[in-house]
Amino acid sequence: MISVIMLTYNREALVSRAIESILHQTYPDFEFLIIDNGSTDQSGAIADRYAAQDNRIRVIHRERGNIGSGRNTGLDAAQGEYITFIDDDDWAEPDFLEFLHDLITETDADVAICGAADKIFDEKCVMTAEQALITLMWRKKYNMAFPTKLFRREMMEDLRFPEDGSYDDIALMYKLLAGAQKVAYHGLPKYTFYRHPGNNSSWTTNHKLLNPATLDEYLHAYRQRTVWLSEKFPASASAFQYFEWSFMISMVEKIERLGLIDCQAQKEIMVQQLRAHAQEFLQAPECLPFEKEWMQQYVLGDGKNF
Repeated sequence: MISVIMLTYNREALVSRAIESILHQTYPDFEFLIIDNGSTDQSGAIADRYAAQDNRIRVIHRERGNIGSGRNTGLDAAQGEYITFIDDDDWAEPDFLEFLHDLITETDADVAICGAADKIFDEKCVMTAEQALITLMWRKKYNMAFPTKLFRREMMEDLRFPEDGSYDDIALMYKLLAGAQKVAYHGLPKYTFYRHPGNNSSWTTNHKLLNPATLDEYLHAYRQRTVWLSEKFPASASAFQYFEWSFMISMVEKIERLGLIDCQAQKEIMVQQLRAHAQEFLQAPECLPFEKEWMQQYVLGDGKNF
């Protein structure tokens, strides 16, 4: 019924915890696809040992590639009616699969989303794709990450992760949600994102790790996202544009406050964009008070008020 896909690379100290959290699920009807992404430590061997003990596990060993290409390997092999992802340094609660499966079936949704340990809301709702995308971009209840989400396999028939770059979630999640008729959300925490220095998204909790390559990739992905979503949902185009500018002012503030000298070129480009659209951004109904303060402090700096 459910295909669980996990990519692993050199996580021998953590991968057993992730694997066991799936093997101890209260919902038994799943296959567990573990993609060994060219590990040079014991991660692949550990996965093989678990597979020898439980026939629901299939291990696929491949040459080293980026996260997106590894996840695509899992998607190509998946046979379940539904698909979910976990990361090899995280873990799921025992009722993670049961909770999401019950939610998606009882609401007849295309995507079901649960809460995580760092985003707990005892709230249940069913949204349109447009509503789910706006909620996604506020980043309060759920984020771009594929873990915490269960979706019908046919939704990914024409979608694949990008096979270049490092942050595949930001380039694909919005397209997945945009294809849904209904998205069900219940914010009880059924998954834990383990934050640590080796985490691929560690810069989001330690902003001093922000670097030009990461910032360039995010800015490019968000520009593409704004254009793509504005064409698909023109009624929300101004909101999608606001969220792109909101990201920019947030990054400008961090670069300035933390003295990230390497990111000065990106900062100047963002400042130019924000200055050119200052009136639209500051008058957007979504614009928050602290964003207006940052605009005055870091972008305008000339006493102008809009």
